[in-house]
Amino acid sequence: MTSPFHLPAMLDEVERVLRPAAGETFVDGTVGGGGHAERLARALAPGGRLVIADRDAEALAAATGRLAGVVVPVVALHCSFAELPERLEAARIDAVNGVLLDLGVSSHQLDTPDRGFSFRFDGPLDMRMDPTAGEAAADVVARLDERDLARVLWDLGEERWARRIARAIVDRRREGPIVTTRHLADIVRGALPGVASRQSIHPATRTFMALRLLVNDELSALERALPALVNVLAPAGRVAVLSYHSLEDRITKRSFQRLSGRCQCPPGIPECRCEARPVVEVLTRRPLTPSAEEVAHNPRARSARLRAARKLADAPVR
Repeated sequence: MTSPFHLPAMLDEVERVLRPAAGETFVDGTVGGGGHAERLARALAPGGRLVIADRDAEALAAATGRLAGVVVPVVALHCSFAELPERLEAARIDAVNGVLLDLGVSSHQLDTPDRGFSFRFDGPLDMRMDPTAGEAAADVVARLDERDLARVLWDLGEERWARRIARAIVDRRREGPIVTTRHLADIVRGALPGVASRQSIHPATRTFMALRLLVNDELSALERALPALVNVLAPAGRVAVLSYHSLEDRITKRSFQRLSGRCQCPPGIPECRCEARPVVEVLTRRPLTPSAEEVAHNPRARSARLRAARKLADAPVR
């Protein structure tokens, strides 16, 4: 069964590192349209249980429908993966055997103009994964001053021309609010010098990514969530993270290193102050990447990076 919400990346690799088995409890914390969840559910039967979560209610509904015929119980939670530890506790799920986080934006979100994630269509400048909560991107663009806007574009979008773009946005909003994706994309294109506007990716790509990450608090949520989710893993439980750009992958890598006991203090400090202690074993020394065949079939998987870790047998739960 196909879904417009999600063409899952690296299905075989995800199953290989997570090793779902009959009778276990697994969590798909970013279920999208349910592609990974469906594969996990089949492996958990008989006797297993699957928890699915997503902050996008449309995605959660689509995944729930897709999983209606699976032979294991499915618990659906409308929440961000950062809220999962508390929501699992409220659902009286004390420990789980596996957690999957498939980060970033789904195909459905990108391809739905009304969601405002993409400059390929003209739509409202929104970008919220949960359209009922928080500030839309248009509100952020209207609120931030030039310096803060430039910092967001540089830090979250790694945008070389962050200052020029921020200045152009502030100048243009004096004429009226910036409320559509096309309006913002045109401003960004006009702010860049000729050589930059002819680069291989669309000139607005990094600006849109930075605003999306900010609007949805994605990076800080990942930093908070990973150690908390490891806490709810049963001994020998596995966690896997699919990321799609360097900032997400860097956070995942460093979180797993810290959780494996590797000191994260800056060089030159005479004693460790980060209190790193071994809780997990890192299963992927380097991130796994999709095959050439998969990228040819699913181009949006080309930037996927998969990292995984296993909780130590003597590590505590919660």
